[in-house]
Amino acid sequence: MKQRTLPPLSQARLDALQARFALRITSQLTHQTEHLPQDVSERLRFAREQALAKARRAGTAPATEAHHAGGGTLALFGWRGGDHTGWWVKFGSIVPLVALVAGLVLIDNWHGSNQISAAAEIDSALLADDLPPAAYSDAGFVEYLKTANND
Repeated sequence: MKQRTLPPLSQARLDALQARFALRITSQLTHQTEHLPQDVSERLRFAREQALAKARRAGTAPATEAHHAGGGTLALFGWRGGDHTGWWVKFGSIVPLVALVAGLVLIDNWHGSNQISAAAEIDSALLADDLPPAAYSDAGFVEYLKTANND
């Protein structure tokens, strides 16, 4: 099955699609709230008015105007269409990555030191033994060890 690629959308077309989507959602929510009890719908109305008032005080456009500040994509380092955030957001974005890399480096060092310790123990046991190192490479000696451990 051949996949078809779509051309990229212009900003105006993207805004129009988002506005249509917002209108559909609000229409469905309005339709759903017709069957709610009076006290619940009154609390929702009050919460909506508070949210709109807070949005107006903050200088942002309320959701009913279908206005958006960014492109709807994940903003790396707090960058969102010209909106520059503080250094603490950038720092907070980098800290988990630094912690992950540092953890991986520490695990690698720990694993390497464990391998070195195990090899050192084997080498010291071989050198401290009464047998010459050439005996360990003899095929007959390996057979002797296998039969000696089974008895």
